[in-house]
Amino acid sequence: MALWGGRFSTGPDEAFKQFNDSLPFDYQLAEQDIIGSVAWAGALEQVNVLSNDEHKELVAALYELLEEVKADPLAVATSGAEDIHSHVEAALIEKVGDLAKKLHTGRSRNDQVATDFRLWCRDTAEHILKAIEQLKGEFVALAERELGTILPGYTHLQRAQPVLFSHWCMAYVEMLERDESRLQDAKARMNFCPLGSGALAGTAYPIDRQALAQGLGFTGATKNSLDGVSDRDFVVELLSCASISMIHLSRMSEDLIFYNSGEAGFIELADNVTSGSSLMPQKKNPDALELIRGKTGRVFGAFSAMMMTLKALPLAYNKDMQEDKEGIFDAMPTWLACIHMAQACIKGVKVRGDRTLAAAKGGHANATELADYLVAKGVPFREGHHIVGVLVQLAISEGKTLEDLSLAQYKSVSDVFEDDVYPVLEIDACIKARQALGGTSIEQVTNAIKEAKKKQQITVRDANLDDVESIAKLVQHWATVGENLPRAKSDMVHSINEFAVTEINGRVTGCASLYIYDTGLAEIRSLGIDPQSVVSGQGRQLVEHLLVKAKKLALNRVIVLTRVPDFFEKQRFIFCSKESLPEKVMKDCELCLRKENCDEVAMEYILKLSTRAEIPCKYVA
Repeated sequence: MALWGGRFSTGPDEAFKQFNDSLPFDYQLAEQDIIGSVAWAGALEQVNVLSNDEHKELVAALYELLEEVKADPLAVATSGAEDIHSHVEAALIEKVGDLAKKLHTGRSRNDQVATDFRLWCRDTAEHILKAIEQLKGEFVALAERELGTILPGYTHLQRAQPVLFSHWCMAYVEMLERDESRLQDAKARMNFCPLGSGALAGTAYPIDRQALAQGLGFTGATKNSLDGVSDRDFVVELLSCASISMIHLSRMSEDLIFYNSGEAGFIELADNVTSGSSLMPQKKNPDALELIRGKTGRVFGAFSAMMMTLKALPLAYNKDMQEDKEGIFDAMPTWLACIHMAQACIKGVKVRGDRTLAAAKGGHANATELADYLVAKGVPFREGHHIVGVLVQLAISEGKTLEDLSLAQYKSVSDVFEDDVYPVLEIDACIKARQALGGTSIEQVTNAIKEAKKKQQITVRDANLDDVESIAKLVQHWATVGENLPRAKSDMVHSINEFAVTEINGRVTGCASLYIYDTGLAEIRSLGIDPQSVVSGQGRQLVEHLLVKAKKLALNRVIVLTRVPDFFEKQRFIFCSKESLPEKVMKDCELCLRKENCDEVAMEYILKLSTRAEIPCKYVA
């Protein structure tokens, strides 16, 4: 049954129904719609629309439905409902009867879909950020492997100057870092919750929209109900990010396709990203790279279509906005697949250094160095440029390289040349000369690799439910050795919003949580790093991340009970007495394996200086 049928004496005909229904594609929002409904049920309980028992029954049914959706998401698409909201409501009615009809009190499909869509986009952006990080890591690894390999650099597809192959790799790392930065910015801007905006004028119920937003992991609530339901800037931004990034991936593909060609022969692509010919047995085609290049236009098309859809829409919601999903539902997985495929290509590439070196030595790529040699001898650059041009013509006419010309031939063009010209023309000298920041010298490229490795090594972020298994393993390990208190996995699920994690190359390697008491106090708990990880600084970054979070939450102070006070002193914690801590903090110690012989000390970090006089603490010299 449609959610809007009461106004109409007859139903839609089949042709209109097929034209109007969005379930065949917005079924992908099923999980987000259910999660948003759980949050809305909580908000309705707060304003007494739902009783406590009704709330529990609805939430239990919604989580049951969520498990069903995760088990078979495609089944949702064929249920025959108008849209994902209709499907969820109908499925809920089957489980709890008329109680389910209360859930839509005070909300509209307009603010509902805007919320669902932001949640989906936010989740998708997280997956893509992780993939970009992994691709960057693969480029850096290739740059390290090939440090010293010389490649001809090109302008206008003509050999220009020699560069390091690693320099080429690091150019794409720079592009990917910009892609990453743009996506992080877009993610931050989209992370505001429109739920509670109603159809356009706001909800008539006294919903605490800020608390609702934070419960869903948003930074806050949107500030204007008209804009909240009709804003699709976040879709345009994501598609813009995708389009720019696909430009970079397409340029990379074009470079590698050329380097892989028989004419260049600079690299060989791995078998797992190439295919053969049905007719010509010798062929090894760079299909993965060609598909990345081809799919770029597909992403561009989605971006262009979205802007055309929005360009003249009046406020607030219009049915045109149903067109906001199909393009991005195709573009984002396409972008993600292309990033993963680019990573596979880079990981398996074999560089033929003999061919790249030979090509770099050809084409008179050291001509610029020759002009610089003349400048060093006092010849104005423009005159030196002309002299070198004449020498290149001479070399071409005799089928020689510049270094093959005799000193007599050099002097026939300019008396400035001496025997010291030949070392300048050596390929290694050409590379070494580029010492300025951003240049292709070994020193500069090595520094670039080091800087990139520092950036890529540790990512700190708020945890999500996908991290529970990894967090549980870390907590269990450190609880077993007596360094942390044990925690049940179910507890971690319910308190996942308290946790932050570190990631290295897409793998969770550290965790910590910020447990908030009811007195403006919070405690950093469950801090643990994978003992197999060799990357330092993870604990520090986790603590810094949680302190920033605590400050945003307007907490007064953050405490720790620790056996490593030196570590926390470096983070500007100070010693305090355990007697200053709430009783409930100390009750947790009953779970500790070392409770009979406690060697922990209490420390705190003051967030609001006005609380200092109230806290009996002491500094240790």
